[in-house]
Amino acid sequence: MVTSMPLVKSFEPADDRDRILAAIDLGTNSLHMVVVKVQPQLTTFTIIAREKETVRLGDCGEKGNLKPEVMERAINCLKRFQGIAQTFNAEQIVAVATSAVREAPNGREFIRRVADELDLEISLISGQEEARRIYLGVLSAMEFNNQPHIIIDIGGGSTELILGDGWEPRFLSSTKVGAVRLTHDFVHTDPISRAEFLYLQAYIRGTLERVVDELSSHLKSGEIPRLVGTSGTIETLVGIKAREKSGTDPTRLVGYKLTLEDLQEFINRIRKLSYQERLQIPGIADRRAEIILAGALILQEAMTLLNLRSLTVCERSLREGVIVDWMLTHGLIDDRLHYGRSVRERSVLKIAQKYQVDLESSQRVATLALSLFDQTKGLLHNWGETERELLWSASILHNCGLYVSHSAHHKHSYYLIRYGELLGFTEMEIEAIANLARYHRKSSPKKKHEAYQGLPRRFRQVIDQLHPLLRLAVALDRRLIGAISQVICEYKPMAREFYLKLKPTHADDDCALELWSLDFKKEAFETNYGLKLVAQLEP
Repeated sequence: MVTSMPLVKSFEPADDRDRILAAIDLGTNSLHMVVVKVQPQLTTFTIIAREKETVRLGDCGEKGNLKPEVMERAINCLKRFQGIAQTFNAEQIVAVATSAVREAPNGREFIRRVADELDLEISLISGQEEARRIYLGVLSAMEFNNQPHIIIDIGGGSTELILGDGWEPRFLSSTKVGAVRLTHDFVHTDPISRAEFLYLQAYIRGTLERVVDELSSHLKSGEIPRLVGTSGTIETLVGIKAREKSGTDPTRLVGYKLTLEDLQEFINRIRKLSYQERLQIPGIADRRAEIILAGALILQEAMTLLNLRSLTVCERSLREGVIVDWMLTHGLIDDRLHYGRSVRERSVLKIAQKYQVDLESSQRVATLALSLFDQTKGLLHNWGETERELLWSASILHNCGLYVSHSAHHKHSYYLIRYGELLGFTEMEIEAIANLARYHRKSSPKKKHEAYQGLPRRFRQVIDQLHPLLRLAVALDRRLIGAISQVICEYKPMAREFYLKLKPTHADDDCALELWSLDFKKEAFETNYGLKLVAQLEP
C-alpha cells in the first residue's frame, strides 16, 4: 500500500471536469439503469442513482418475437429512465440490449422504434461483448490481486462465465441458459413435478459441461480460482441466506458468501413450494418468485461442475461495465488493468474528496501510522497486508466527519465511512475501517459500543491493536504542518518500555504541541500493549 495517489495515467484528457452519465441494460428479465458521476481526475465514478423495472422482454410470443405489449412496457420504462437521467443532467445515456432483443426476430425493429420515439440509441451487444463488459464492471468493484477469479452472471436469457485475474480476461462465454428462458421452456407444473425438476437439472448440466471444460482448460496447473457471482438471481439468493442467518436485511451484499451446501438446501426446500408459497419467503419479489428455482439450479450446477464450494457476491456487473467501457473509449482511463488493480485506493480517495478531507495531512498521518505498523510488526502484533491496508484507509478517512461537524466528528466519520460506497472491501472490512476511524480520538472501544461489539472477534482484535497506532500518528501531526519527519521505534521488553524517537522536520522546532498530544493520546497504546510509552525528540 502506498500513500501517494495510486493511479498514474499515460493519457491526460483535456477535459477534467466531472461528467454525469447514465447506463441502461435491457435484460431479458429486467431493465436497469445507473446514473453516475464520472471523475476523470480520479479515473473513477460514483453511482448517484439506480433504477430497475421488471419488464420481461424474454416473455416472447409467436416465433420468438417480442410481444407488442411487452415492447410498450419497455418503451414506457425507457421514457421514465430518460426523465430521471435528465433530472441529474446526464450528458449521455448509453444503452445496451442483450439476449432477449438479440435473439428476437423483431428485435431490431424494436430498437428502431425506440430510436424514433425516444431519440435513444440502443446498442445490441453479443454474448461475448456482454461477458467482457461484465468483467469490466466487476473489476471496478473488486481487487483480483493477480489471482484467478471465475465470474458467473445469471441473467434471464443467458448465463455468462468469465475467467480473469485482473488483467485481460482469459476466457469469456455466454450460454443460452437463463432463469426466464428455462422457466418458460421447462417448468409447467406448480410446484414443479419431480420429472420436470430432474429434466431441467439434466438440461442445465448438459449445456454447461462443455463451457466449464473449456474455461477450466485456461486455468494453470495448481490454480484454485475464486468464484464471484453477479445478477439479480444471485443477489436474491445471497440476500435470503443472509437474512435467515442474521434476522435482518443486509444493507449491502458486497462480500457476502453463499456456500454450495446452503444453495442445495434452499433448492430442496423451494422445489416443493408453489409460486404462492415462494412469495411468502422474505426477500423474493413476485416476478422473481416465478423464476428463482431455475436460476438457483443454474448456479448449483455451475458450482458443482466447477468444483467450487463457495461464492462471493459482487453488486456491480454489466451496467457498471458499460460505464467503464465508455471511460476507456473516451480516454479517461489509460487501460483497464490499472483500473482494476487499484480499486480500494481509488475508492478511499474518492470518499476523501467527497467529504473534503485535508488529503495532505491525512497522507502524513497514513505514512506515520504505517511506519508504526511496520516497525511494531513481529514485536507487538502479527497483522499482515490486509490489516495494513485497513489502517491506511482509516488514516486517510479518519477526519472525514468534519464534513458534518467538528463536535463528535469521530462518530460522524464512522457513519460516513460505514454507509459510503467503499468498493473492493468486504462488509466486515468496511466496518473495521469505520471503527478504526471512530476511535482515532476520545474513548477507546467499549463493550457498550454496539458497532464494535457486533464485529467478529478477529476484527475486534484488529481494532484493539491498530487504533492506538492511528492515535499516535494523529498526535504526531497535531499542528497539521508535518512537524515530525520520521519516527524510530525502540522496544525494551525487559523494562516493558517502548520508545518513540522523533526527528523534527525543522531543527529549531521543539514540537511541544506534538509531544503534549502524544502524552495525551498514549493511554490507549499503553493499555492495549501493556507497555510504557516514552517519546524523545532527537536532535
